[in-house]
Amino acid sequence: MEIRNITPEDFDDVLDVRRRSFGPVPAADREKWRQAALVTVAEGRYLGAFDGSRLAAAARLRRFTQWWHGRPQAMAGVAGVTVNPEDRGRGVGTRIMRAVMDRAVELGDAVSALYPATTPIYRGIGYEHAGARRTVRLPAESLRRIRPSGPVKLRRMGPGDGGEVVSVLHRAHAAARSSGPISYDEHTWNLWLADEDDFLYLADDGYAIYRWKGGDIEVENLVAASPDTLRALWSMVGSASSVARDIVATVAPDDPVLWLLPDRTKEQVTETRWMFRVLDVAAAVGRRGYPAHAACDAVVTVDDPTRGGGTWRLDISGGSGTATPAEGPGVTLSVNGFSALYAGIPPYTLRLSGLMSGDDRHDQALEAAFAARPYMLDYF
Repeated sequence: MEIRNITPEDFDDVLDVRRRSFGPVPAADREKWRQAALVTVAEGRYLGAFDGSRLAAAARLRRFTQWWHGRPQAMAGVAGVTVNPEDRGRGVGTRIMRAVMDRAVELGDAVSALYPATTPIYRGIGYEHAGARRTVRLPAESLRRIRPSGPVKLRRMGPGDGGEVVSVLHRAHAAARSSGPISYDEHTWNLWLADEDDFLYLADDGYAIYRWKGGDIEVENLVAASPDTLRALWSMVGSASSVARDIVATVAPDDPVLWLLPDRTKEQVTETRWMFRVLDVAAAVGRRGYPAHAACDAVVTVDDPTRGGGTWRLDISGGSGTATPAEGPGVTLSVNGFSALYAGIPPYTLRLSGLMSGDDRHDQALEAAFAARPYMLDYF
């Protein structure tokens, strides 16, 4: 079995593997898929496992920006991991995933995330549960009662506005000190903004993407960095209440719209879990944001059989951190445990689940430094 780059000549075979793994790609979506895949191929972010000339498996690395406590860093989003039915159970999926992680590091990514179709294979190579994409079903009438609080200029957006969306996300997630959300690159955003079935609106410090889905309104993305824009966008979505009964919205766990609702007693919430992995300890620690008041000086050993582990001294203060090679006893974590800690899972939880052991003197400091409530608004 040979691992090599996917080329455009392989696209029909890739779509066939996808069809056998996830079901057919609708004809209307194939061209958009090809356009997005061409960019991934050009960047060396699409890999295939070949048995001779036959494609057995494929996986791609999406180029994302991800925020951790408001600080952006490059993140490898693993997507489209597919294995032909006749090749399953032979270790092909694990092999291509190891190649994907190596390629991500080569391209400069220190962290990676994915939405798992099944947990064991990814947990076995170091990915761990970190956060969720959270959707909530709300009565459309409740959103219509949200009134604009000031003048906000909204305009329709489309292809060519990807750069503005990226700029809004950088400002909004920095201000909110967000952890977990992602942004596509400008080119990919422009592809998504070409969908004629979506309603797309842009403000100076926010945007909304929503559509009809059956008799409901589905809000895929709504981001706002000021109270006026928040109210204006949600009020506009709620104006569909004369026809739509419910709004199904992707929101952050503490999204401010939930505190604007006139009545909030019961909520129908769906969570789609995503997994996270640290690929390069030193780079990942150095690129992450931290609470400004938190301080931590601890020796941490990370056991990573796939990528190679080591021992580091973590020095975190003033909102920044470093990891330098060290020796001596300290905290010991599997790479799954360190990835979970990085994503804000408390040391107490990690110790009880067997992902963390050793010196516990710095547990409280580690918990404060890596505190986070990670979420995503996008599925990939």
